[in-house]
Amino acid sequence: MALKKPYSSENSRQSDIVPLKDGITALLRAYRLQGKLNEVTVVASWEKVMGKAVAMKTQQVYVSNHKLFVRLSSAPLKHELVMAKTQVLANLNAEVGEDIIKEVVFL
Repeated sequence: MALKKPYSSENSRQSDIVPLKDGITALLRAYRLQGKLNEVTVVASWEKVMGKAVAMKTQQVYVSNHKLFVRLSSAPLKHELVMAKTQVLANLNAEVGEDIIKEVVFL
């Protein structure tokens, strides 16, 4: 007959195991960092979403109050992107998976 231990550290640790993704999500929610992380993701994915040609003409990209501000060095490109503003907005929000950006401003 095998002896049972009244308390086994192995069993209690296994019940406390949380998948890494769930742990990170809970941490971001607890510290209210998810929104800021999504804004950083939008800025970081600018080149991926818009392409290398547009990224080369981009001087600055930043987010403030759910608005994406993009400073461009090419006036014709700025005009073209203003005409396609809704598509740019949709593509960026699709990349993040949430509606983070409400408006795009080309400078």
